[in-house]
Amino acid sequence: MVLGGRCLWIFACLVVMGPPRLVAEDAENRLAFRLPTSSGETVVYPVEVDEGLTVVCFLGAECPLARLYGPRLQSLADQFASQGVRFIGVNSNHQDSMEDVRAYVEQHEIRFPIAKDYDHGVADRFDARRTPEVFLIDGDGAVRYRGLIDDQYRPGISRPDSAKQYLRDAIEQSLAGEPVAVGETDAVGCVIGRVRESEATCEETYCREVSRILQAHCIECHRDGEIGPFSLTDYDEVVGWGETMIETIDDGRMPPWHASPEHGDFANARLMPKSDKQALRNWVAGGMPFGDVADLPEPREFVDEWQLAREPDAVYEMRDRPFRVPAQGVVEYQYFVVDPGFEEDVWVRGAQVIPGNRAVVHHAIVFVRPPDGSKFRGMGWVAAYVPGQRSTMLPEHYARRIPAGSLLVFQMHYTPTGTEQDDLTRVGLVFEDEEDVTHQVFTLVALDQEFEIPPHADDYAVNGRLSRIPDQGSLLAIAPHMHVRGRSFELRARYDGAETTLLEVPHYDFNWQHVYELTEPLPLDDVDDLEFTVRFDNSAHNPFNPDPSQYVTWGDQTWEEMAIAFFEIAEPRSASNEKREEEPADAAARARRQEKIDDFVEQFFRRFDADEDGVVVEDEVPLTVQRFGFRQYDDDGDGRVTDNEIRKAAEREF
Repeated sequence: MVLGGRCLWIFACLVVMGPPRLVAEDAENRLAFRLPTSSGETVVYPVEVDEGLTVVCFLGAECPLARLYGPRLQSLADQFASQGVRFIGVNSNHQDSMEDVRAYVEQHEIRFPIAKDYDHGVADRFDARRTPEVFLIDGDGAVRYRGLIDDQYRPGISRPDSAKQYLRDAIEQSLAGEPVAVGETDAVGCVIGRVRESEATCEETYCREVSRILQAHCIECHRDGEIGPFSLTDYDEVVGWGETMIETIDDGRMPPWHASPEHGDFANARLMPKSDKQALRNWVAGGMPFGDVADLPEPREFVDEWQLAREPDAVYEMRDRPFRVPAQGVVEYQYFVVDPGFEEDVWVRGAQVIPGNRAVVHHAIVFVRPPDGSKFRGMGWVAAYVPGQRSTMLPEHYARRIPAGSLLVFQMHYTPTGTEQDDLTRVGLVFEDEEDVTHQVFTLVALDQEFEIPPHADDYAVNGRLSRIPDQGSLLAIAPHMHVRGRSFELRARYDGAETTLLEVPHYDFNWQHVYELTEPLPLDDVDDLEFTVRFDNSAHNPFNPDPSQYVTWGDQTWEEMAIAFFEIAEPRSASNEKREEEPADAAARARRQEKIDDFVEQFFRRFDADEDGVVVEDEVPLTVQRFGFRQYDDDGDGRVTDNEIRKAAEREF
């Protein structure tokens, strides 16, 4: 539910410049108003008949975009104060109290007046719909500009910087006596929380239906202290967010789940039934009645700490001090390396990542970095945190092996909230005795890095496959990975020439790095290979696209691209041992094995040996492979992978 806001609070940053729309106290300016402010004073617009420019900004106390833009509005107010431009904030949200307004002002260090529009009458007269939404008004009461502040942030979208400064440009052009080049843009963000006094026209009530739907699908994240920007745990909050809630459900942003129901059955699916969606629509359209308090369900209990079968045997923090998340902007993925001090191999049956600050941790992944030259299978996935998904133990007698001397790598994705925040994420591990482990779990990866997406291409396909299929393995989970131009993902299994679709993600969202956990392990005995197709949208229609005019190739930065699929595999330890100790008995089996080995070696050098010198050095492979896969191939730890080393690795796999 990728890239929200807590209790909508609408700040109407009044920029005095607009055609009369408000029914006013001032007969000559129908936009005029008089409102109480968070400081206990009264703000009046207009103060004089011939005052200068006024900016009115409608903002919400818990709207994510209003949080991000509050400090920016204050910066603009400071910039133009000497030229007589006046800023006024207006909060018209039903769900935001004056106390909420004061908290917003204090948290974001706002110094221009913020007023409370208790009956949303000012918002109605301005015809304001969203937070943030700004109006620039001139001394004659004419609206010179309305809409966005700039184009850096949109719901689910955070660009490194803004390309268009709509409000600033409108102010400068007005001060210079010039026409405003762009007089109106469509505001985005949270819908202003209006509550209409009208008779209920629906059968659904908050107490009987709506509260239960929200408990089942929403409040895992939308409660105090969680990543959801506003709470949906009580009626007064919910009615203010009603229209925003329906909008995010209808456009597919909430609940956050992107697998098509046409293929696969996933244990961690977060699908809201159509009947529940319709019940919410009916309730909002029908006046949002409260109902009978006797119909309310018992409050849902949450476990905020460890959700494992038992307390973890060991807990590791990502570093010895918190990471400071900035107030605004795009935070590139952060990586933190921890030495757990493993002096011997350990087997892990359960792992859970707990963010130190759920308000800013969008997701976190912990990997193993094995010591140079160690015999280690796969990419070393340990655990992940994604808001709303609960940690699970592996099946009984299943575990991951972490070699002695390994390091733990935390990959952190942070989302700024408008104020600086600190985070110190940790991971807890539940160990299993080696003699009790019957199946080893490991992560294999398929990728294709030999692509070049043309400028403006809106449906560019890239294919990849995993041909190293363990003969007696089972598939437990799938995790696709692309960047901001990623459009869709499809995974297929090939059996003797036939194909079956295992997972389809028709609308991939970089902001939500899902791991799709199969309800039942899929036996891989008869699977020839796993093939995937990813599609990229490099057009201007992709709102996440930083620059549709560029050719795009493989790279670790978000403005570059990746085409990767991770696979969680379980294999009987007896099969693994037999594979390493015995050669296939018949000539045909030996030939098939040798063909797989040769194919793996050929693909490895074709993908990574950029200078074609027969040796792959660490700088030639992507950062992802450097961090999580290179050392398992580099037996002697010299930073170079030779034909002999990669062939030995392939022999271990096959």
